[in-house]
Amino acid sequence: MKKYTYTEKKDTRSGFGDGLTELGKTNPNVVALCADLTGSLKMNEFEKNHPERFFQIGIAEANMIGIAAGMTIGGKIPFTGTFANFSTGRVYDQIRQSVAYSDKNVKICASHAGLTLGEDGATHQILEDIGLMKMLPGMTVINTCDYNQTKEATIAIAEHEGPVYLRFGRPKVPVYMPTGEFKIGKAVQLTEGTDVTIIATGHLVWEALQASEALEAKGISAEVINIHTIKPLDEEAILKSVAKTGCVVTAEEHNKYGGLGESVARCLATNNPTPQEFVAVNDSFGESATPEELMAKYNINDIAIVKAVEKVLTRK
Repeated sequence: MKKYTYTEKKDTRSGFGDGLTELGKTNPNVVALCADLTGSLKMNEFEKNHPERFFQIGIAEANMIGIAAGMTIGGKIPFTGTFANFSTGRVYDQIRQSVAYSDKNVKICASHAGLTLGEDGATHQILEDIGLMKMLPGMTVINTCDYNQTKEATIAIAEHEGPVYLRFGRPKVPVYMPTGEFKIGKAVQLTEGTDVTIIATGHLVWEALQASEALEAKGISAEVINIHTIKPLDEEAILKSVAKTGCVVTAEEHNKYGGLGESVARCLATNNPTPQEFVAVNDSFGESATPEELMAKYNINDIAIVKAVEKVLTRK
C-alpha cells in the first residue's frame, strides 16, 4: 500500500487565497467579493494587487450574492468569500433564486466549514451546507482535503461554466496530495485494497489514510478514494472499487444526513446495493472545543473509521 506522508501543515483557506491570487494575474475577468472577512479568507493579496477587482461588501452576505450574480451578466467571474455558515445558510434564498435558478457563473467560496472551525462553536460550525448546496439544480459542489487540492480547485472552477460551491476549512492540516491531479468530477484513488473501500472527502481524507495504515496492521486491505467533487459524483470510480471490495465506509466532516454518504448510498442503491457504514456527525450541532477534541467526540476521525470498517466487514 502506498504511504502518504507530509512535511508541513497548511490551512486549506491559504490554498484558496493563493489560487485566487494566481487567477488575478492570469484571468482579468475574475473579480472577488468578501463579506468583511478578507484576512480569514486569505484574500489580502488579491485585494492588494487588484483593488479595482476587489469589492468589500461588509456584513451583508445576501447583498454580496446578488451583486455577484449581477456581475456575471457583464462577463465577470465573481468569487465570493465568507464562512461556510454565512455562505450558505444565511443566504440560501439568494443563491437559489439569483444564482442556481438563473444559472449564473458565480463561485461561492466557503471557509471555516464543519466542526474543525473549533472554538467559535455551534453557531458557526455548519454541518448541513453540502446537503443544502448539492440539492440545487446545476450546482457543482467541491470539498477539498489539503492546501494543494484547494489551490488547484480554486483555479479550476474559474474555467468551469456555471455555479460552484467550493468548501474548505480553517485549521492547518497535512499537505500530502500530489499536484496536477485535480479534475472536477473525477475521484482520486489514493491506495489500492481488496477488503473494503473507504470513500472520504475534505479533512477526513487524511484520517482515512491514517485509518488504512492501522487496518493494514490488522491484516485488512483498504482502498482509499478521495471524493473532492461531491456533485457531480464520480460514480464510475465508486462502483469499480466496490465491485472489488464488496463493502464501503464513507467519511465526512458533515451531518450524516445530506452529505457525501447519502450520495454514495444513492449511487449504490441504484446500481449495486452494497453494505455501507457512515462516519459523519450523527444528526447533531457542534460545540466549542479544539478541532481534535471535536473530531474525537463526534466520531469523525481515524479511530472512528477503523471501527466503521470492522463493522461493515461483518455485513459482507
